Amino acid sequence: MRIRTLTLAAASGAALLAAGVLPANASGTTSPTSAQEGTVSAGDLLAKVTSCSQISNGKYKTDDETSATIPVCGKNGAVFWKADMDVDCDGQRTSKCNEDTDPWYQDDTAFHQSNGKPLKADSLPYVVVPSSSGIWNYSSAGIKGGGVVAVIYNNKVEYAVVGDTGPTKIIGEASYATANALGIDPDPETGGVDSGVTYILFKNSKVSPIESHSAAVTLGDQLAQQFLRNN
Repeated sequence: MRIRTLTLAAASGAALLAAGVLPANASGTTSPTSAQEGTVSAGDLLAKVTSCSQISNGKYKTDDETSATIPVCGKNGAVFWKADMDVDCDGQRTSKCNEDTDPWYQDDTAFHQSNGKPLKADSLPYVVVPSSSGIWNYSSAGIKGGGVVAVIYNNKVEYAVVGDTGPTKIIGEASYATANALGIDPDPETGGVDSGVTYILFKNSKVSPIESHSAAVTLGDQLAQQFLRNN
């Protein structure tokens, strides 16, 4: 497992862009129950990301001990990468995510709920993006906290939000809830999967509130359909 670094505090009061913003009509904080979310299949999404137009200045490692082989790739309306999945349990302390269950546990996330509290890794599907560096700057690419991500594994699609930032040289990490929904062992110390995960991040999107998974699914499905049309 990677050695995690402290996340950066999220900038507050970020303006919602007109494109790709969906307010939630309900709290929508229920844990996901199905990993085939929305109407767009894993196969259709994967068919659009078979080749990579690299937009990162270099490549990322999947873990500290591996070599840098993972580029960030650009598409119309999205960026994507194909990597492993390490399990992030950072954020609000719960029975599944705490200092006892996770040796790298941090009680904060880079982006926060609408009430100002950190996210809940064991109930909210979120993805960790590398902190901005000379390799790649996620915000300059139109990726922001609360942005929608289609996470694909084993022919399943799970919609998540950009919820945390990680090391500058490592890629491939998502929350306990994301792993669990995709059938990946969510144990933050021993779980995860070594390869086979595709992350498609939709540019200039933002779920409001960030903690509403139902809003992420609704907006994600719309953006996935648009992604298929435009690529």
